[in-house]
Amino acid sequence: MARIFVTGAATGLGLDTATDLADHGHDVVVHARDADRLPPGDWAGTVTGDLADREQTNAAARAANEFGRFDAVIHNAGVMQRPSAVPVNVIAPYLLTALMDRPGRLIHLSSGMHRSGSTDLAGLESGDGSYSDSKLWVTALSAALADRWPETATHAVDPGWVPTRMGGAGAPDDLTEGHLTQTWLATASDVDPATGGYWHHRRTQQPHRAVGDERFRARLLETLERITGVALES
Repeated sequence: MARIFVTGAATGLGLDTATDLADHGHDVVVHARDADRLPPGDWAGTVTGDLADREQTNAAARAANEFGRFDAVIHNAGVMQRPSAVPVNVIAPYLLTALMDRPGRLIHLSSGMHRSGSTDLAGLESGDGSYSDSKLWVTALSAALADRWPETATHAVDPGWVPTRMGGAGAPDDLTEGHLTQTWLATASDVDPATGGYWHHRRTQQPHRAVGDERFRARLLETLERITGVALES
């Protein structure tokens, strides 16, 4: 069985993902913004911290490391509104990845809306980028990590527009399908491609062309390193 860390597991897709993994016997450590939001369950451990706050994100990384190296980390936490979209959706996954022991697998929650995101990184530097921008940048971050760390299986997932608190009650996509790709990527042995995929309902899709642009990915990593003061291992 695998040891798996799921961020943003208080409700919605994060909770569904964590619950499904725990129900299948995996050791799941769940993250929530604060202790009051931690979901009840048979978890291997819990971590708290507001991922919109850089110091709390750093502390969450240290707390997660106390559980040892994870087989998989699922960066599920996300928000739609400025000014938290960039810190939670992009900077927090970058910092957690840079500061935690390198896992066997990394999974980043993207969105179909990433295709309307901007390649202008001014919004990343200011922290005022839109939700679509943030999802383009985290999708490109996932691709950059797949290239830099070939021994770590790294993927991005579009869960669809599902009826969660974020998606709204009228969202048209299937809620169950929304988390199954994450659980599959975290545990399956037959994933193809083994790394670097952009997935929707367990099928690969073509992301925004900037995701495959090595120069854009390099600019993204340089910007994230500069604004956080934290570098990724080579």
